[in-house]
Amino acid sequence: MPTDARSRELWAQALVEAEQAVGVSDPNPRVGCLITDAEGRVLGRGSTQAAGGPHAEVMALRAVAETGATARGATAWVTLEPCSHHGRTPPCCEALTKAGIARVVAALRDPNPLVGGQGLAKLAAAGLEVHLLDADDPVAIAARELNIGFVSRMERGRPWVRMKIAASLDGRTALDDGASQWITGEAARADGHAWRRRASAVLTGIGTVHDDDPRLDVRLVPTQRQPLRVVVDSRLEIAPAARILQPPGEVLLVHAGEADASFAGAQTLALPGRAGKVDLVALLDELAQRGVNELHVEAGHKLNGSFVREGLVDEYLIYLAPKLIGAGREMARFGPLARLADAVALDFHAVDRIAADLRVLARPRSASSR
Repeated sequence: MPTDARSRELWAQALVEAEQAVGVSDPNPRVGCLITDAEGRVLGRGSTQAAGGPHAEVMALRAVAETGATARGATAWVTLEPCSHHGRTPPCCEALTKAGIARVVAALRDPNPLVGGQGLAKLAAAGLEVHLLDADDPVAIAARELNIGFVSRMERGRPWVRMKIAASLDGRTALDDGASQWITGEAARADGHAWRRRASAVLTGIGTVHDDDPRLDVRLVPTQRQPLRVVVDSRLEIAPAARILQPPGEVLLVHAGEADASFAGAQTLALPGRAGKVDLVALLDELAQRGVNELHVEAGHKLNGSFVREGLVDEYLIYLAPKLIGAGREMARFGPLARLADAVALDFHAVDRIAADLRVLARPRSASSR
């Protein structure tokens, strides 16, 4: 058996494998797997491939076979409980058992109700030694964070909503006339694309489309998959020449009409709410049904304000530039509040320097414990 120190090294490597599935595996979770011998030597490693492709355990078993070694009697270190059901691929439990794996250690229980402990139970019933890390173990926490959108969709039936904002140090996202390019530097913009890459879908509003004509695709970092681009456009006012309608990737126009309409280059979806606006709660439900795990919101102050007002934001990704703009557009328009006690209370999750800018990751206190 590996020492505790070696076990931590192996878990760190398994998490690195899981990170390789970012921008690849959606709507499936991001999973990494190592297979080791009795002394803790790595025989094979793998990560979950695109939906319909092999899961991490199968990729690791293939890697073992390619070296001419055997997995019989080995240990599998998996960042998420192996699946036990037939989906797009056969159950990983069967693959591990058939390969002769003797021991499976999982970092996190699968939140999918189709699995939810059944994978480990099935392995134990087949005679394998199984272990699950405690939920407060740092490795389990890291595995959950990597799959926070998948966990949200499985447990809450809605995506994890991350709102990205680029602002000056005094909280302005644009000048009064809407000019906002560029408040932050190149490194922060590339980092923002890395967060887009994490997402199953990127959402904006028609105001941002009119003001900035953005593409909202992933192009500043490598990716195998483009997220779905969602435009909240209550009256379907988008111009046919808008850049967001151009490839690569698919586009969903969400409007407040009574029935779906047709629009070249995009799907349309009618979700009427109050006062001629789109029903944002219904939109989150719909996106979850479409397999969206993480929803990355890059919108203007009005739509941002609607998300904040309705309590729909799980995480704020804020880039702060060392600039003062003065009069201009705020991060999110909501309120006014009657009391300071009514403010949206946040916890800082992480604060980092990105070249000259600051990146702040903050969560509402009600979401920080999820």
